[in-house]
Amino acid sequence: MDCTAGLLRKPWDLPFVAEPEEVSGLRRMLRSHLELWKLSEVTDAAQLCVSELVSNVITHVGPGTPAKLAVSMNGTYLRIEVHDPDARALPTLLDAGSEAEAGRGVAIIDAVADRWGVQLCSDRKVTWCELRTGLSPAQGLSPGVGSSVTRAGGPLCLCGDSFGEPPPVVSSRILSTTIAEEAAIGMIADLLRWLGERGCDVDGALDRAQTHYEAKLAHGADLPTRVKAKS
Repeated sequence: MDCTAGLLRKPWDLPFVAEPEEVSGLRRMLRSHLELWKLSEVTDAAQLCVSELVSNVITHVGPGTPAKLAVSMNGTYLRIEVHDPDARALPTLLDAGSEAEAGRGVAIIDAVADRWGVQLCSDRKVTWCELRTGLSPAQGLSPGVGSSVTRAGGPLCLCGDSFGEPPPVVSSRILSTTIAEEAAIGMIADLLRWLGERGCDVDGALDRAQTHYEAKLAHGADLPTRVKAKS
């Protein structure tokens, strides 16, 4: 019998002050939750990611920075987020050699996690990573979460009030505009596929999305040429 069936893995978060002595307590808290969630197989990797994410805040934002650790399930992936108030200090993956100090923490996250990134908001940034678990899709759902598309709004939404702000997601390697555009198109395609598989009108959804987009631009910006979704 699968003892993880029906287990509720509720998202949780914990405010903390970015100091070296806080790291061990955050690691213990994470381990305790993962034991309750029956995810012991990813505990070591998850603790390492927390250590590096918090250390990144201490090093690049500053000791004493108020921050927050948030942990949740994104489908079958364990998602770990660290929030801090400085949207300017962006973690960057460098080709750090054996003697290099900068970039080593991000390189560790890149090696351990299955995916990671940075979400920029008007008042903070969220550095996140996700670890694949051995759960089935049904087992991995958090309460009230129907599918991975629930989190799709995270990297796509603008957290600020101005539509003209830069997009909040900075890729793991600070992608060029062209590559970032392709990544966004891929995400849109995934969402459209999700809608289509559930019998929704994909073309209608595209038209409504275009209408919302143009309504936001109507505040004064010139409207770009509309791209037709169908011939």
